[in-house]
Amino acid sequence: MSIFILGLTVILAGGLVSIFLGRRPALASFLAVAGAAVGSIISIFPCFKILLSGIAESMRLEWNVPFGSFFIKIDAISALFLIPIFGLSAIAAVYGMGYLSSYSSRKNLGVHWFFYNLLLIAMALVVVARNGVLFLVSWEIMSLSSFFLVTFEYEQEKTQKAGLIYLIAMHIGTAFLIAFFVLLGNHNGSMDFDKISVLPSSLASILFLLAIVGFGTKAGFMPFHVWLPYAHPAAPSHVSAVMSGVMIKTGIYGLVRTLTLLGTPPEWWCWTLIIIGAVSGVLGVLFALAQHDLKRLLAYHSVENIGIITIGLGVGLLGISKGSPVLVVLGFTGGLFHVINHAVFKGLLFLCAGSILHSCGTGHIDRLGGIIKRMPWTACTFLIGAIAISGLPPLNGFVSEFMIYLGVFKSDTGSGMNELIPSLIVIGSLSLIGGLALACFTKAFGVIFLGLPRSSEAQHAHEAGTCMRFSMVILAACCVILGIFSPLVIRFAENVIPEITSLNTEQIQIELSSASGILNHFVAASLILMGIIGIITVLHKLLFGRRIVREAVTWDCGYARPEPRMQYTATSFAQPLVDLFRFFLRTNKDISRSEDIFPAQSRLNTDTSDICEKYIYQPGFKFLSELLAKLRWLQHGRIQLYILYIALTLLILLIWKLMKA
Repeated sequence: MSIFILGLTVILAGGLVSIFLGRRPALASFLAVAGAAVGSIISIFPCFKILLSGIAESMRLEWNVPFGSFFIKIDAISALFLIPIFGLSAIAAVYGMGYLSSYSSRKNLGVHWFFYNLLLIAMALVVVARNGVLFLVSWEIMSLSSFFLVTFEYEQEKTQKAGLIYLIAMHIGTAFLIAFFVLLGNHNGSMDFDKISVLPSSLASILFLLAIVGFGTKAGFMPFHVWLPYAHPAAPSHVSAVMSGVMIKTGIYGLVRTLTLLGTPPEWWCWTLIIIGAVSGVLGVLFALAQHDLKRLLAYHSVENIGIITIGLGVGLLGISKGSPVLVVLGFTGGLFHVINHAVFKGLLFLCAGSILHSCGTGHIDRLGGIIKRMPWTACTFLIGAIAISGLPPLNGFVSEFMIYLGVFKSDTGSGMNELIPSLIVIGSLSLIGGLALACFTKAFGVIFLGLPRSSEAQHAHEAGTCMRFSMVILAACCVILGIFSPLVIRFAENVIPEITSLNTEQIQIELSSASGILNHFVAASLILMGIIGIITVLHKLLFGRRIVREAVTWDCGYARPEPRMQYTATSFAQPLVDLFRFFLRTNKDISRSEDIFPAQSRLNTDTSDICEKYIYQPGFKFLSELLAKLRWLQHGRIQLYILYIALTLLILLIWKLMKA
């Protein structure tokens, strides 16, 4: 544990030093990034050790704060989440040093890097905290530090709006978590997790629902996801990568930790998680398909992948409820492995999006095109990330989804319709998610990188700098490595699953060995196919590489001079699928047709608003605003009356406490 603390100290030192060197942006950035990278490397070593051995490390210090002590512990579950937190944050920090270089003359980068390192420390403390008060304090620090990172370009109106929505959403979630820990601590007399006794079923169910809302808001469950499409596009791209890749996973961690505290789950808990996962996954990818902004598209894919993780957790929980080792092992393994995989490929995709934005000055997909020749490194790494997030073998995104599929197919759930419905929901939703994700990233890669440049920004695109390319290549390599070596990597679950359920080690090993054998066949077949493609490519180069290539306009029915505007746009490519799901998407179309025989121009604009924001939050906040407006008579602007309100509140609480005693 001392090594872990040492790493956090190095990260904090780097952030503090960067504040004092704010007037020297290059040095401030270098020291902060060095602190984040070195500290992460130091802290990640004990995490690997604990994940592989299953032997936890802890530290408990007495303090004067009510309800327990300063209690931190790293077990296999914590180690599983800490590894991507430290790994992605360190890589994104290196990327950010190059990405923010253009802001050095007009921004105090020292402040930015302080909050970045503080966010990293807060995420780590959330994952290791074993006391409710310490957890909530770390959770709030994480929310506030990420708020300051999101509002980096605070002078822009859209950034101010994104920051406000993010802050409100985080504090609504925190309010539910405060209720969660107050009820838990009131029942046990302590907020230390190891002192929690067996809970009554009614209290456990209430706590489960509070956790769904509190942690689900951070994770991005539908319909608590509305802050993601605003915060991710507003934040600098390395911050978006960290927030999407690992910060929202603290919500998943909190939910997993909750499941370990509440005892044996009733079956409706499993159904709740599976349905939330299916709805989040399907609607997330549908709204991603309809987006025009690349970072907003990726934000909705975060909702989609959180849905996949939640489906895996629901399947694992269903296995506990039904006593099915196959569902337990493969459901939890698939869901938790997707936590790591999503951190890698979503972090990669956000870094690639940042390179495009940094180079072209725009993230609007329809204003890009043809930049593959100008940005070959970004194009190659984006393609790897797109293949991974679409769940195609042999990359890592395929493996975690395949584990969930395999668990459902292998489980003996019975022959009745009631027993088959969960399987049909899981298989159907995962299939639909995978197909729509593939269509979405075919659109994104094709329109952004292929064809002809659609604007002057795309024509003048240039490749990213060394730091940015290095970070993207590392994450792209991780996508390949985690996929190819997945039969070995999934063994991490041998020490994680016993922390969640009482399933014995032998049963876990049997199921993982069986899954590893099947994965070996997929990996071998994929490698053979890739080898054949490689051989064909080499032969093509040898046979035709020296031939003179002559370029000519393709005959196209009289159009001798095709222009970039004649290409498919992102909107036109996605239109058939968007129209197919128009009941959910509610896309607005603004069409301007010309009635002339020889029309000069016409126009089509489409806008897909988030249905949860439009039909739930906007009416809800409008009603709340009107209701609160009726209480304005309480605001006299006199400090004396406000002090009186506070005194009366304290007096009422004191009387209530005395009566209770």
